[in-house]
Amino acid sequence: MRHGGIVLAYHGCDEEVGERILAGKEDVRVSTNDYDWLGKGAYFWENSPRRALQWAEFLQKHPSSSVGSIGKPFAIGAIIVPGNCLDLCEAASLDILKKAHSTFVEIMAELKSPLPKNEASRAGDNDLVRRKLDCAVINFLHDFREIEEEEAFATVRCPFFEGTALYSGAKIANRTHVQWCIREPKKNIVGYFRVRPEEFSS
Repeated sequence: MRHGGIVLAYHGCDEEVGERILAGKEDVRVSTNDYDWLGKGAYFWENSPRRALQWAEFLQKHPSSSVGSIGKPFAIGAIIVPGNCLDLCEAASLDILKKAHSTFVEIMAELKSPLPKNEASRAGDNDLVRRKLDCAVINFLHDFREIEEEEAFATVRCPFFEGTALYSGAKIANRTHVQWCIREPKKNIVGYFRVRPEEFSS
């Protein structure tokens, strides 16, 4: 669905990589893991530089979760023009994705291929962070729209209620966040910016 205006979002990475991006020498890398939550694309945290930095810190401690190693955790900001956005906070986008899943299931059945599953990455992972099913369905949706000559989605946005209850009895999780997946960074990111240190503690 058309998303007007701009969005400020943040990406966690290695400091050297971040400095190259800020210098205009490269863009944020497009991730192609088969378990990426929102399919193929470059990933950002909406309105949360602190969470982006925490993600880089996590990758430093768990290098098997990252393609490149993290020497010094770092986070940069991005100015995103979402364009045609599959916004999974919005009813029409949810309907589109649900229909894509139904078609994907039918095709996989015809091919006699097993459906991918969302899986835990380790013991106690109740969030099933290896989202192989969700990734496959979203990538399928993009490919199917191209075959049908429908307008492509440039970006994907989704809230994730991740973690444990924020307090006793809460339905709010302590790691709730909104994530963006930018399919072609050169087209939908108009610029990157350096984040003030104090923003990481707010």
